[in-house]
Amino acid sequence: MLSTSNDHSMTMLIRKLESIATLSDEERQTILRLPVRTRVLNVGQDIVRDGDKPSQSCLILDGWACRYKMLDGGRRQIMSFHIPGDIPDLQSLHLHTMDHSLATLTKSTIAFIPHESLRELTTRFPGIASVLWRDTLVDGGIFREWMVGMGRKSAFGRIAHLFCEMYLKLEAVGLAGEHRCPWPITQIDFGDALGLSNVHVNRTLQEMRGQGLITLRGCTLVIQAWDELIRASEFDPTYLHLEKRAT
Repeated sequence: MLSTSNDHSMTMLIRKLESIATLSDEERQTILRLPVRTRVLNVGQDIVRDGDKPSQSCLILDGWACRYKMLDGGRRQIMSFHIPGDIPDLQSLHLHTMDHSLATLTKSTIAFIPHESLRELTTRFPGIASVLWRDTLVDGGIFREWMVGMGRKSAFGRIAHLFCEMYLKLEAVGLAGEHRCPWPITQIDFGDALGLSNVHVNRTLQEMRGQGLITLRGCTLVIQAWDELIRASEFDPTYLHLEKRAT
């Protein structure tokens, strides 16, 4: 389903950018006027594929998505998870060939912003260009944390760290609170992101439940012992560079 309306489409982007920086009223209004084409995608659909040469970037309005690479034999490596407000392929504005794919993890609403409009925006408003650059640098920080986890942390530490990271990202854009948040990530997704077998993921989640750290009911995560989860994962939120939380 396609739509060319941008009513409310840019609100999530503004909310995301204002979690890491400050925008002026003029900058907010200009972002709201960006032309977008909105599309609703089902679970597991590619948004953009490895090798594509896109002429637009995608903004997640609703739902979750992931960056991934496919290896021989159908093996998938997830490199990051993305929530409403994220533009996970912003680098395609300057790197013209995609070196990975993006896919939905849930039914999602995606807004596509023409590269031409983004280039005009960043030329007219250097402050917005700076904020978008800051967002890509935060992405780099997240990649570094994932690398440390994959290389040096236990399965327990990796999963606990992911819970902390995603909760704070969701809270920053007003989609979580009181240590409760949506959690549509499956055990297979966990394994593909953190380099763990399905059995190992299941065993670790059972251990966390047994220790009273978390509960997972349906697609909702409740963190029952935030401080303990932070200690177990050696989580330091500095790399997210969150300046304020959504009201």
